[in-house]
Amino acid sequence: MRDNEAAAAAEMALVTPILIILMFGSFELGNYFLSEHVVAKAVRDGARYASRQPFTNFTCPNSVNSSVVTNTQNLTRTGQVTSGGTARLVGWTTPTTVSVTMSCTAITGGNYSGIYKGMSNVPKVKVSAIVPYRSLFYVLGFTRSSPQLVSESEATVQGL
Repeated sequence: MRDNEAAAAAEMALVTPILIILMFGSFELGNYFLSEHVVAKAVRDGARYASRQPFTNFTCPNSVNSSVVTNTQNLTRTGQVTSGGTARLVGWTTPTTVSVTMSCTAITGGNYSGIYKGMSNVPKVKVSAIVPYRSLFYVLGFTRSSPQLVSESEATVQGL
């Protein structure tokens, strides 16, 4: 006759590490996707803000007014135009992780009417960010280099 009283405890001892790994892995994956979404949304907000600045702040071929660049960097990182504020993600410490560039597309094939009337180029602004990803395991002491979250968004300047 066999003794089965300790079988459940032995099985639990074998399965528990796998369940813990699955649990922490699920939390980490969820945190990564949330952080990636926050950066993508922040970059879209920055591009939207920059594209609504007056045409006088953009000079083709590639010049953007420095105040527009600074305000866009602040808005992308913190959600507010003024400097200071709380970063959207822990570890997103400097506005220089956000770059604001501009390109111009030549208008060909006739005259445009509306907001681009009389212009020879249409300015487009691109906002991109490279943000260090802070893992949930950082709290547990795993401080090795981690992946970076990279996102970019482009919008045509509307001069509103």
